[in-house]
Amino acid sequence: MDVLMFIINILIAVYLFMDAKKHHKNKWLWGILGLFFSFIALGIYWIMTGRKLLGWIVLIAYVIWVILGIVGVVTVGVFNGLSQ
Repeated sequence: MDVLMFIINILIAVYLFMDAKKHHKNKWLWGILGLFFSFIALGIYWIMTGRKLLGWIVLIAYVIWVILGIVGVVTVGVFNGLSQ
């Protein structure tokens, strides 16, 4: 799973690096942001380049995904703690 997320981060970084020049943005900045912050950077980039609906969808979906992940980890921890 970690390898898959690393590949996705690389792909997002390459996309942002190549697309940033078309929109007169700093390609190095967006490439690095895409590498470290993946979907957050992608959503913000799309919002800033006029693709607002798609950008907001990506940002909201990613935030929901992270919240569900945190809730899942906490729930598993609570149930494991109760069963011991």
